[in-house]
Amino acid sequence: MNISAQPVNTSVQPAVLVVDDEPGIRAALQINLERDGWRVETAAGAREAVHKFGEASFPLVITDIRMPDGTGIDVMQAVRTVSPGTAVILLTAYGSVPDAVRAIRGGACDYLTKPVTFDQLRSAVSRVMHPRLDRATKLQGRTEIVGTSLSLLRVMERARIAAETDADILVEAESGTGKELLAKYIHEASARAGKPFTAVNCAAVPEQLLESELFGHVKGAFTGAVASKPGRFEVAGGGTLLLDEIGEMPLNLQPKLLRVLQEREFERVGDTRTLKVNFRVIATTNVPLRKLVEQGKFRADLYYRLNVIPLALPPLRERREDIAVLAGYFVEKFAAQSGRGVQRLQPEFIEKLQAYGWPGNIRELHNVMRRVVALNDCPELGPECLGHELVPAMLSTTECKPQFAVNAGLRISQVERDLLEKTLGLTNGNRTRAAEILGVSVRTVRNKIREYGLPPRRFA
Repeated sequence: MNISAQPVNTSVQPAVLVVDDEPGIRAALQINLERDGWRVETAAGAREAVHKFGEASFPLVITDIRMPDGTGIDVMQAVRTVSPGTAVILLTAYGSVPDAVRAIRGGACDYLTKPVTFDQLRSAVSRVMHPRLDRATKLQGRTEIVGTSLSLLRVMERARIAAETDADILVEAESGTGKELLAKYIHEASARAGKPFTAVNCAAVPEQLLESELFGHVKGAFTGAVASKPGRFEVAGGGTLLLDEIGEMPLNLQPKLLRVLQEREFERVGDTRTLKVNFRVIATTNVPLRKLVEQGKFRADLYYRLNVIPLALPPLRERREDIAVLAGYFVEKFAAQSGRGVQRLQPEFIEKLQAYGWPGNIRELHNVMRRVVALNDCPELGPECLGHELVPAMLSTTECKPQFAVNAGLRISQVERDLLEKTLGLTNGNRTRAAEILGVSVRTVRNKIREYGLPPRRFA
């Protein structure tokens, strides 16, 4: 996890919502906070503040207590209902002990009496926000998990605790949210760090080869087995095995996997010797396994065996406060790789990113920012940098549904082929996203690409 513990001007920090009915105070707070590197939104009263918070997430709200259309307490309570993790600092020109007690009991992180110097406010912001950022920093492993949202920090803290045990872990999350990065974080935070970390994508390996890939085989076990080969369980000895997209595992292999998880022993394909190996399994899936169990596509006993410690990564649309942090991180990373200087992200650029639903999650944001940096060699990135060449990547979730007209007289196979090709084109060749749109498995998409002779390199 790469999170700066101090706000800096070279990257975009989480936004602060400043609420005050006096224009001069709002402007002064905005100018000084932006000078310290924070992005700032303002609201002229309680109603506007609640409305703005409904449109975007803010990790910090600084609000006056007494305003014509409501109180700072009202704002705080409304904010806490939507986002319990948001920090609130209250300002008032009418300081009193009862007000302070009420504010703190209501969940305020700090309470300042006007007139407030900016040094006082800066200290309050530092006290409130930096422990949260420091906490995120302490959770970092050798991964690129980036974010400061409460939902992400909760998952990371749970993952850190889970890493201290030797229990198997099931990660259920949408594609592109960073499931493999979380698995690597758990491995690095565990006593198995330094031992092998190996991964196998159950959807990417052909069904007839998956058993050998997992358990290995001996020479002569099947046609083409010219030499013995250890499987992934064996390679992961002492370390961690990531079973990516476990929901795609064929039903006929699931009993053997269940036995391995229960006994920590197995036989190579074509062998009678039993091998005992010490390993930890982290399984990931982008489809809830309980749903697959109900559909008869996954064994209930295997699901219960895998689901010892469940973890769920939130999709990017549910942690919008992290979009600015991630975008800044990616820009800094890609600019450094290309030998360019620091590129500042304009607030309008961030607003456009935050207005999008990101069906492809962090993977999609990663690719968008890579294109933006590659195509724009300028010190500041504005909304115009998300030009027409990026329109396919910036489609809304509803717009991602392929528009497809079917003409009478076509063979079903031709209709299926055309629909698959158009969907893959819409998703820029992303098989996982295409499978989600079409309502089929990734394995089905891969098999249909092969069946219809679609270019394999184009649709990776």
